Parts: sequence; structure tokens; C-alpha cells
Amino acid sequence: MSNKHLTWDELEAEIFTPEEIAESRARVEIISSIIDARQAKGLSQKELAEITGIKQPAIARLENGHISPSVDTINRLLAPLGKRLAVVDA
Repeated sequence: MSNKHLTWDELEAEIFTPEEIAESRARVEIISSIIDARQAKGLSQKELAEITGIKQPAIARLENGHISPSVDTINRLLAPLGKRLAVVDA
């Protein structure tokens, strides 16, 4: 199949495994939720850093997708935002 006329989903499926795709989508969803919740609370990255003890540059790298946060870090960020990590049926 020529890559010239593939949709993103088709190309993604050719390049990545289903597990890699699921992991990437989960990471994007988690990071987007953190950003949305932080902004909804009217908090800057610096203010969230002060509340959580996670340094602001680490929060920036996480929000930019440059690092993959641990579950502990995700929970530390979500708790003061009134959120929690949950596993749900697909």
C-alpha cells in the first residue's frame, strides 16, 4: 500500500503496534486532563509546583510531552486539582 494516500490512523497502524498506540493515546489523555484541570483552577505551572512539590520545569516538560510521568507523579499533580487517576472499561 502506498503511503501517499493513507489517513493518519492507517499510517499509525502501519508504524506502531496496537499497544504503542494505546499507550500514546493514554499519555495524551492524561496530560491533557492535567493541563485542562490546572487551567480550570486558574493555576499557573509555578503555582501547581508550589502545591505539589514538583518543580515547575518538570511540570512544563510533562505538559509538553517531553517526559512520561510516573503514576506517583500523575497522582501528585491530580490530587490538588480535585482529580484522580482511574482505570475504566474501554
